[in-house]
Amino acid sequence: MPVLTLRAALTAILLGSAMAGAAVLTMAGPAQALTVSAKVGPMIKEAQSLAAAGNYKAAMAKLNEAEAAKSTPDDTTVINQLKQYVAVKSGDVSIGGTVAAKAKFANDYNAGKYKDVIADGEILRKAGALDGQSQLLVAQAYYKSGDNAGCVRYAKTLEGNETALQLQARCAYETGDEATQRSALEQLVARDPKPEYWSDLLKLGERARGLSDHNSLDLYRLRMLTGSMGNKDDYVALAQYAMQLGCAAEAQSVLEKGVAAKAVSDDRSMRLLAAAKQQAAANLANEAKAMAAANAAPQGDDLVKLGENMIGEGKAKDAIGVIQNGMKKPLKDANNAQIRLGQAYVAAGQKAEAEAAFNKVKTPEKDALVAHLWALAARH
Repeated sequence: MPVLTLRAALTAILLGSAMAGAAVLTMAGPAQALTVSAKVGPMIKEAQSLAAAGNYKAAMAKLNEAEAAKSTPDDTTVINQLKQYVAVKSGDVSIGGTVAAKAKFANDYNAGKYKDVIADGEILRKAGALDGQSQLLVAQAYYKSGDNAGCVRYAKTLEGNETALQLQARCAYETGDEATQRSALEQLVARDPKPEYWSDLLKLGERARGLSDHNSLDLYRLRMLTGSMGNKDDYVALAQYAMQLGCAAEAQSVLEKGVAAKAVSDDRSMRLLAAAKQQAAANLANEAKAMAAANAAPQGDDLVKLGENMIGEGKAKDAIGVIQNGMKKPLKDANNAQIRLGQAYVAAGQKAEAEAAFNKVKTPEKDALVAHLWALAARH
């Protein structure tokens, strides 16, 4: 999970809460400049003295007494400001109600009393005063206190919030709940397809059981498509899988992008690039002959394979027709053809058609997983 992003979001929320608290506290200063009535004045002074001594309950009682005796607008203003001040300073719900509860909530969070924060949040919820920002801090408190299962349960109730989804994914990771982690990450990439979200989601996909080499190639292709390639190893792995499965032009393109990104420069990778260039040129020279043979074949898998290679050659629109012609014949691997068609549509910029093609792959699970991830990518 992008922990730094998560921390930054929650820090901003907490700072916002702190600023709100500060605004309340500063009210007490200007209040003394106002003119209060002769009857209320002594009560105000006594309440201030009691508050300064930390006797907030008595201070609030004295302010209630002053409120019963008030007679001017300034009386009302001063009393209300001091009541807020006492409520915040006390942090005691029995004294200051919701204002005190909010102050205690912020103070407990700043002090790292995360179990108390969770309890404070419940008090605010029952009072109808638990806003969205405070809910995120409660979820963070579950995580900080080590209650990752509680974090997952609570974060799931906070629908439609990016920070909540980040927390949900993080806590699900800590508990080993891959299904929940995947669901949260899929919602994140649907909202905002950041490379870091895609990277985490694809790492989960790579751990799926029984992946074929073609499945692995498709996951690396998604890394390239979503901007979530990591280091040299990702570029080399993608190129090697592509070479192995007959897509030399794609391997060449991938390695050249790795060189441009200054991720690939070692001798071994350069030898792989030279081999990819040589094989891509040979494939291109033989393409017409291979196409004729594939068209004459009783099954359509060779046409699908040619279409896949054409995507890597930058001929996506032509590849669509070639793959579709292959799908009109009997196929050994219909799922493969459906995924290649979707990829050709993606490369051609036909997003709706791509998503529809991917969504037709239902089984087996490993193929359905790959197709589903590609369908998510096709939406952006």
